[in-house]
Amino acid sequence: MINLIYFVIILGIIVLIHESGHFLFAKLFGVYVHEFSIGMGPKLISWKSKHQETTYSIRAIPIGGFCALAGEEANDSTNIPEDRKLYTKPIWQRFLVMFFGAGFNFISAIIFLFLMGLIWGSPSSEPIIGEVLKGNPAYEAGLKENDYVLKINDHKIKTADDMLIYLQTENRSRPITFLVRRDHKEYEIKVKPVEEVVDGSKVYRIGVKLSSEVETGFMAAIDYAFTKTGSLFRQMIVTFKSLFTGNLSVNQLSGPVGIYSIVGEQREAGFKNIIYLIALLSINVGFINLIPFPAFDGGRIVFLFIEKIKGSPVKGETESLIHSIGFFLLIALMIFITFNDIVKLF
Repeated sequence: MINLIYFVIILGIIVLIHESGHFLFAKLFGVYVHEFSIGMGPKLISWKSKHQETTYSIRAIPIGGFCALAGEEANDSTNIPEDRKLYTKPIWQRFLVMFFGAGFNFISAIIFLFLMGLIWGSPSSEPIIGEVLKGNPAYEAGLKENDYVLKINDHKIKTADDMLIYLQTENRSRPITFLVRRDHKEYEIKVKPVEEVVDGSKVYRIGVKLSSEVETGFMAAIDYAFTKTGSLFRQMIVTFKSLFTGNLSVNQLSGPVGIYSIVGEQREAGFKNIIYLIALLSINVGFINLIPFPAFDGGRIVFLFIEKIKGSPVKGETESLIHSIGFFLLIALMIFITFNDIVKLF
C-alpha cells in the first residue's frame, strides 16, 4: 500500500510540474484556462472560487493530467472572447505555452538534482572505471582501474551516464571497442561481452564498475545538477534512436506498471533515491512530450513551425484529426507496454 501512495505522489508531482508550465505561460499571455487537472478520468475533487475562471480538479486515474485551454483547437466555438483563445495569440507565445510544460520538467530536475548534491554529496560524473572484476571479459582484455573512457564504438563519452547508456544500447553480441586514456596515453581495447540469462532475460556482462567518488559543496552540487540533467537528456536521445536501429526493443520499455515496480525498489533504497527517481522521470516526461509526434506538445509545436513557414495555420479539422490518430496510437502503445510490464512481474 505504501508503494502505491509513493507512486501516486511521484506521478502527481511530475504531472503538476508539467501542467504548471502550460498553465503559467497561458495565464501570462491572457489565454483562458477552462480546467487544470491532475489525473485523468472521473473527477474526485474540483473547486473554483467565485472570482476565478479556472476549475481545478483531481481525477481518479493518477496517470497524466491536462490544462484545458480555450482555443487549443482552431475550430473552438466556446463562448470565450476571441482574444482569450490560444489560436489568436502570436506564434511565439503559443510556442512558449506548448514548450514550457517540458521546460518546467527540465528546470525541476535541475533543482531536485542540485538539492541531492547539496544534501548527500555529488557523485562524480567523470567516465572513469572504478573497478575491473577479475576473471571477466574487461579484465582479460586489459581494461584497468582509473582508465578514463573517451569513446565506446566511436561514440564520444562525456560522462559516466554516456558510458552506461552506450553499454546498454550497443549491439553487445559483438566486441565493444573502448578508447581509454591511461597515464597520458591513449589505448584502444576490444572487449567481448559474455552472454548470460538472468530471470529469463538475456544480458551481457563485461565486468566493470564506475568510479564511486562523491564531491561536496555548493558549486559541486550546481555542476552535478546541470551535468547530470544534460547526460540524462542525451540518454533519452540515444534510447530513442536505438528503438529505430534495433539495438533496443519496445519490449524493454516500461510504462506505469514498470514505474510502480521501480518506485518500490527506490523507496527501500532510501529517500535520496526517490528524489533521483523524480528528477529522472521528470526529464523523461519532458523529453517524450517534445517528440514531434501528434498529441504530444512536440507535435503541436511542429504545426506552429508549419504555420510560420506557410504563412497560415493548418486547417483546424485536419490538425484535430491528426492529433486524434496520434492519441489512439499512443493508447495502443501504452496498452502493449503495460501488458509487457505485467508479464515481467510474473
